This record gives sequence, C-alpha cells and structure tokens, in this order.
Amino acid sequence: MSFVYEEDKIMEFLLQNKGEFEEYLLSEAVNVRDKIEEILLIGNVDLLNNAHKLIRYIVEQNETDMIAFAEQEGVTWATHSLTLSFKLEWIQAIRRTLWIFLYKLESAKEVFSESKTFFELEQKVNEKVDVFLKSFFVSYSDYKDKLILAQQNLVENLSVPIIPITSTTCVLPLIGTIDDSRIRIIEEKVLREIGELRIQTLILDLSGISEMEVEIINHLLKILDGTAMMGCKAVVTGLRPEVVTKMIRSGVQFDNRAEAKGTLHQALKDYLVVT
Repeated sequence: MSFVYEEDKIMEFLLQNKGEFEEYLLSEAVNVRDKIEEILLIGNVDLLNNAHKLIRYIVEQNETDMIAFAEQEGVTWATHSLTLSFKLEWIQAIRRTLWIFLYKLESAKEVFSESKTFFELEQKVNEKVDVFLKSFFVSYSDYKDKLILAQQNLVENLSVPIIPITSTTCVLPLIGTIDDSRIRIIEEKVLREIGELRIQTLILDLSGISEMEVEIINHLLKILDGTAMMGCKAVVTGLRPEVVTKMIRSGVQFDNRAEAKGTLHQALKDYLVVT
C-alpha cells in the first residue's frame, strides 16, 4: 500500500467527518472559539477554513506551500496585531484534533496496515506542525519589527518637522519635551536635511518648549555649531523666560552660533524672501 494512497484515504476520511472535526477542534481551542468572529472581522482571517488548508498541507507533506502559507499568516497577524496566544492555542488544538481523528482512522485499519506506518506519519505530522509554527513566528516577528520601525520613523518625522518656507529657508518648530533621545533625532535630521535640501537659513522656533535641561541646551549648541559648519545660518526664535533664565544661570550663550528673534513671526518677516 503506497504512501500516496494513504494520504488520499486520510483526506477523504477527514472530509467525510468535517463537521465532527470542527466541533472537536473548537472544543479543544477554548479561548479561541469565542474570538473566531472577531478575528474574522479584524483581520479577515477564517480560522476554520485555514485549519483545513493547513491540515491538507501537513497530510500531503507539502512543506513549500505550507511555509508560504505560514509566512502569509504571520504578516496578517502582525499587521492587525492579533493575539499570538490565540494563534498558538489554535495550532496546538489542530495538532491534537488531527491526531484524535488519525487514531480513529488507524483503529479502523483502513489505511495503516501496521503500527510502524502510523508512527512514521506521527513523526512527519509533528515535524510539519513545528515547521509551520516556526515559519509563522519568524514571519510575524520580522514584519512586526518593520511595522515598529516604520512607526518610529513616522513619529520621529512628526516630532522634528522641518518645513520649507522658500527654496533656501526652512522652519523647525519644536514643541513638548526634549530629552536625550529626541535631541539626537533633531541633530541627525537637521544635519541631513541641510545637506539634502541645501538649506541656507534654518529657523528653530522654541516657543513650544517651556523646559529644557542644561545638558540638552549644550547639545543644542553643538547642533548650531554643526549647522554653521555646513554653511547654514541658524535663527532661534521664541525662547521662553524659563529657558533663558536657566541659560543665564548656567553661563550658556549662543555667542555667534545663531541669531535670536523674539517670535517666529518676526523671523519670517525678516527672512521670508523668495529666492
């Protein structure tokens, strides 16, 4: 009796008992069964149909298509932030349910002529389930990392918005808190944008900054030094009294690093000349 014939028999048996198989699967996946409709709505993931697809790949030992399916599933679950514990519980429930029905088939002696054949299939099935899980989690993790990086880049761009005013003049309005991480992002983006956009005048508006530690102020001065080194004139506007007071008490001065203006409006009035 060939292995191909056994595969056909197994799939025929599972298809004939599809309803019972699904009922048993849902009873095994206690936490997932109440979330099936929600998962379908959120991620367009049909868990029951996907379970049958996975089982076919496993029984037919179709590893190539199974890995592609696992990778696709990983991307889907990462994109919609579906709960990983549900996926793990679901796959393990599929494994247990499949073995229950394979044992029923084995008991009928319609496919497995000897115990050795059954145990060989057990090894193959378990290996394929493990391959699926590994491929799924690697795909999920890789895609999740890409999403996180994209979100970080978006946040960084929003937190350091360099706005072109003319072909050579840009404004960088800063609001909120500036910590060590953000000042480094500001440094990197300012110097990069000066080079790429060929900015000749950069207006840094600090009117939205009410508090700035001395270490951050010193780092800002270094950014102004770098700006000058790249041939760009820096103009600082909107310094609030609290920040100025801290600068005075710390002995920090702009010197010739930047020109200071009281307000952004005043700076724009002086520098808003189309070139």
